[in-house]
Amino acid sequence: MTQLLQYLISGLSTGSVYALVALGLALIYRSTRILNFAHGDIATVGAFLAFALLGLNFHYTLAFLSALLLGPALAMAFYFVILVPAQRRGASHIEQITLTFGLGLILQGFISYFGGTEPQVFPFPLSDARNWQLGGVVLDELSAGTFLIGILACLVLYLLVHKTKLGLAMKATSENLPAAQTLGIPTRRILAISWGLAACLGVMAGLFVAPAFMLDPVFMLGPFLKGFAAAILGGLNSLPGAIAGGLIIGVVESLMGGYVVFEFKNTIAFLIIIVVLLVRPEGLLGTEFKERV
Repeated sequence: MTQLLQYLISGLSTGSVYALVALGLALIYRSTRILNFAHGDIATVGAFLAFALLGLNFHYTLAFLSALLLGPALAMAFYFVILVPAQRRGASHIEQITLTFGLGLILQGFISYFGGTEPQVFPFPLSDARNWQLGGVVLDELSAGTFLIGILACLVLYLLVHKTKLGLAMKATSENLPAAQTLGIPTRRILAISWGLAACLGVMAGLFVAPAFMLDPVFMLGPFLKGFAAAILGGLNSLPGAIAGGLIIGVVESLMGGYVVFEFKNTIAFLIIIVVLLVRPEGLLGTEFKERV
C-alpha cells in the first residue's frame, strides 16, 4: 500500500506538468482549431532566459517572471505577425499548423546557437534532495511544489475562462467567430490572448521540468508529447479534459514503470492515444466539433 501511494504521488506530480502542457494545447485548439507544435520550444526559450538571468545573479522571482512574460510575447507576436497574415491569404489549418512547425525549428536553432547544446544544471529554489517522510511515503520539495503550482495554475485558468468577461469572450470567439465579431468582440485580440496564456502555461511547465532534468534545447520534447497525448485523452476542445488527461497519464506512467516494466513507461501515453482515437475520438470529456457554416 505504501509503495502504491508513493507511485500515485509521483504520478500526480508528473501529471500536473503534463496537464499544464495539455491545457496550453487545448486552449489554442478550441479557439483556432490549430495544433501548436512550437509549444514546447516556446517553453524552452523561456527556461533558457531564466537560466541566463540566474547566471547573471538575478533573483529567482525576476528571472521566472521574465521567462513567463517572454513566452506569451513570442506566441502573441507569432500570431499577429505570421498567422494573421497567413489567414488573410486563405491559409488552411494544415498550412497554419506547418507554420508552427517552422517556428519550433527556428526557436531550436536560436536556442542551440545562443544557449549551446550541452546539458546544463538548472538552479531552482526547490530541491528533490530535501524531502519529508509521511509514514512510509517520501515527498520531496520539487514534486510537492510542482503538483501544487500545477494544480493552482490549472484552477486559475479554469476560473478565468469560465468566470470572467475575458473568458466569456474567449468562449464566444471559439464557438462562433463571425457572431462574436458581429457583437463587437475584438476577436483578433482575444485569440492573441489565448495564445499568450497557452505559452505562459507551457513556460511554467518548463520551469518545473528543467530542474528535474538537464537543460538542453530539446528537454521539453518528452513533456510536450505527453501533454499532447493528455490533450487527446481528455479532449482537445475541453480544458477540464486536458487537466484530467494529464493527471491520468502521469499516474498510469508511474504505475506502469513501478509495477510492469520501466522501459515501457514512456510508451504508455502513445498507446493511450491509439485506444482513445479508436474508441472515443473526441476524448473523455471532449465533444464532437461541428463547424457552423
